[in-house]
Amino acid sequence: MENEEKKEMSAAVEISKEAGNRVYPEKTYTFNTELGKAVQNGEIKDIDEILSKHLKVLEPQIIDFLLPNLQSGFLFVGQSKGKLGGGKRRIIRNTQKVTAKAKRQHFSAMAVVGDGNGHIGIGKGRGLESVVAKEKALKTAKLNLIKIPRGCGSWECACHGSHSIPFKTSGKCGSTIVTLFPAPKGISFCVMDDIKTIMRLAGIKDVWSTVQGQAHTRINVGYATFAALKSLNYYRSFENEKQNLGIVG
Repeated sequence: MENEEKKEMSAAVEISKEAGNRVYPEKTYTFNTELGKAVQNGEIKDIDEILSKHLKVLEPQIIDFLLPNLQSGFLFVGQSKGKLGGGKRRIIRNTQKVTAKAKRQHFSAMAVVGDGNGHIGIGKGRGLESVVAKEKALKTAKLNLIKIPRGCGSWECACHGSHSIPFKTSGKCGSTIVTLFPAPKGISFCVMDDIKTIMRLAGIKDVWSTVQGQAHTRINVGYATFAALKSLNYYRSFENEKQNLGIVG
């Protein structure tokens, strides 16, 4: 009996070792659009080539394929209810519609994606379940991916690095206006918590900001911040200015 138990234990150990050393197959992507097939065939190998040509991305798996180190986060657009946790910020926003038959609940979320190297995207998702809302938000954020220039436009620093933004910029959504200012190295984020998430994923380490209007509407704050970063691409600089400001991207 003891020998049989030892054999069973040794067999279980061998099975656990095999399970621990198991090699899982790599994730495969399927593409249906012409752009996706061009990426799959190796004709397009860089995401910047797509963004510079202003090509329309209709499949989020294109972004996953070209940016394997893409990170994601969610903004705190909702608020919890109840006596104990009432007023606490949540990433899911719950809205209800009362009809003659019953109450209909909808969940919405706002996602941010970025690689920490100048690529950033933001999107909103809505659904009857919180998981569906998150998935839609991530998909929309990947489809809205853009590239922003980084640099050091602060007169207090002038280190010619890429830790901040090169110019003062602003964006608007609804009544919310977000203005971003270049900050010297070491200042970190002097911004709202939700704007910090966007800056980290965009690869910006030091920035100042002001928010005007209804700042408690976090969805508008997110869109206004994204519009401010996007407007950095509208500035045109000479080569000597790019060197002095350390513009990258």
